Amino acid sequence: MSATRDVPAGTKPGFAPDAGGARWTYVGELTSANAGAVLTAAGRLPLPADGEVDLRGVEAIDSAAVAVLLALKRRAAAKNLPLRFVGIPAPLASLAELYGVEEILGA
Repeated sequence: MSATRDVPAGTKPGFAPDAGGARWTYVGELTSANAGAVLTAAGRLPLPADGEVDLRGVEAIDSAAVAVLLALKRRAAAKNLPLRFVGIPAPLASLAELYGVEEILGA
């Protein structure tokens, strides 16, 4: 599944915190090909202070994208921190619904 976005050439897929660390944005594909690396890199980042992750920049996705987002929700819950996803692309919302986790992801 894919959602076409205008992502600058050479941009490495992953989560990027804003300058103040209040919110993250995601850019690029999130598939089984890169999910492990993306999750490892995200684990090195402090969770967003405002608890918001913008997914408008997500391109191609598969079920691994759902797994990564659920892992981030578990991490936040373990630290008793809020985490919400905004700008969820339709293909990702469809997968979340298929797996019965749309309420967890806010899809």
